[in-house]
Amino acid sequence: MIVVPKILVFAGSVRTGAYSGKTADAAQKELAIQGAEVTRISLADYPLPIMDQDLEQERGIPENAFKLARLIAAHDAVLICTPEYNGSMPPLLKNTIDWVSRIHRDNGKPLNPYPGKVVGICSSSDGHFAGIRSANHLRAVLSHIQMEVIAPQVSVPHGADAFAEDGSFKEERLRKGMTRLCRTLIEHARMLSTRAEN
Repeated sequence: MIVVPKILVFAGSVRTGAYSGKTADAAQKELAIQGAEVTRISLADYPLPIMDQDLEQERGIPENAFKLARLIAAHDAVLICTPEYNGSMPPLLKNTIDWVSRIHRDNGKPLNPYPGKVVGICSSSDGHFAGIRSANHLRAVLSHIQMEVIAPQVSVPHGADAFAEDGSFKEERLRKGMTRLCRTLIEHARMLSTRAEN
């Protein structure tokens, strides 16, 4: 069993001040408090073209998709914090998931980062619904690509007013929810790790 789980955390938005980014920051802190080794990345550092199989046929899968696939494979679990765009997940996040799903081999060796990988979901929005619709769509996609999606979820409403100056949640309900989500993610990461050995 994994003693210190390695967990990859990222947000589905790269906007400055994004509520999903602030939620990811809160998750990063809580996971570290609970003893995980956390890697926090920004999708801005892994730009990808719009998923296009003609482009894939012509130029191959972009290197940044391989970099992300290797990162996912090298961790015991993933935590994704999604915003909500028009009632669903943002194109940046879906495009990233789609490109990485095209990868099955890396330098001649099998690389399937999604199947069996433990994953947790957070969502956020500026409104009352807290990104619930986006989270539901994301959960369906992650289940379809055979990731192990944990049940606990943190959904942050009224994002503009949800965070204190130190980045923590103002509401005790959200703080308790994040503690529970992170505890469950760590427990499942220890039990179900498919981490690729370096």
